Amino acid sequence: MTEWTGNYDAVVIGGGAAGLNGALMLARSRRSVLVVDSGAPRNAPAHAVHGLFARDGVPPRELLRRGRDEVRGYGGEIVDDEVTAVARVDDGLAVTLRDGGTVRARRLLVTTGLVDELPEIAGLRERWGREVVHCPYCHGWEVRDQPIGVIATGPMSVHGALLFRQLSADVVFLANDLPLSADQREDLAARGIEVVEGAVAALEITQDRLTGVRLADGTLIPRTTVAVASRMVARAEFLAGLGLTAVAHPSGMGEHIPADPTGRTEVPGVWAAGNVTDLSAQVGSAAAAGAMAGAQINADLVAEEVRAAVAARV
Repeated sequence: MTEWTGNYDAVVIGGGAAGLNGALMLARSRRSVLVVDSGAPRNAPAHAVHGLFARDGVPPRELLRRGRDEVRGYGGEIVDDEVTAVARVDDGLAVTLRDGGTVRARRLLVTTGLVDELPEIAGLRERWGREVVHCPYCHGWEVRDQPIGVIATGPMSVHGALLFRQLSADVVFLANDLPLSADQREDLAARGIEVVEGAVAALEITQDRLTGVRLADGTLIPRTTVAVASRMVARAEFLAGLGLTAVAHPSGMGEHIPADPTGRTEVPGVWAAGNVTDLSAQVGSAAAAGAMAGAQINADLVAEEVRAAVAARV
C-alpha cells in the first residue's frame, strides 16, 4: 500500500521559469501546488539572463529565488528533490521522489527542461556558458565585435553563423567535416564568413581564457569566442511509466515531449511547458508557456469539478 506524503491539485516537476510561472498561475487560482526541483538549471553556468523584459541582466539564480518567493507567497510549496517515476492511480497520478516519498497529483505539469549534448571536443564542456556560447540572442551582445568561431555540428550551424555575423565582422565557420552545399558556401562567402575545413580537436586555453581552436591537423585558429549548437534532449525519463517518452523534434535539433499550444500532452492529465517541449524557448517564452499551461490545468480542474457538482445534484 502506498504511503502518501501529500495530495495536491497539481505537481509541477521542474522549478525553472516555465515551472514557477505555471505554479504561480495555479497558486493564484487557489490550487494546492507542489513544485519539485533538483536545483540544476540548464543556464546555471551563465552569469545573467538576457532578452527578458524588465529583467535583462538578472543572474539566473536570483531570478529563480524571486520566482520561488512569489509562488510561496500564494501558498505554493517547493521541495528540493527529484522525481524518479510517475504512475497512474485510480484518481490521479502518483509521483515518486528520490527521497522515497510519494505524492498524489490530480494534474501534472512537466517543466524539467533539457540536457545539452555537446560534441567530443577537448575543453568545450569546461568553457560552456563562458567563452563557449550557443544562442546569439542569449549571449550575442556580450560577444559583439569579438573573433567568433562557429563550430559546425549539424544542419542549423550555417544559420547560426549567419546570425552571429550580425554581431561581429570577424566570424569564421569551422566546418568540422560537415558537408556544405554550394548554396550554403555562397551564403557564408557573401557575408564574409571564411570556411575553415577540417575536424576540430580542442579548444586552446591560455591563463584560463579561450585563445583559439585547434584543428586535428594541428592548425590553430585564433578565437576568443566559440559558438556551437548542442543536441538538445528533454529530461523526461521519469515519464516512461505513463508511456510518455521524448521523440525526435521536427527541427532535427534533438528530442522533446510533444504538446499542443496549451501544453497538453497525449497523456490525460499531463501538461508540458518550456524547453522540455520547445527546444528553442528562451526564458521569457518558457515562462509564458508555463503560465498558459498553468491556466489550462486550472480550467481543466474546474471543468471536472463542475461535472462532479452536476452529477451530485441528480
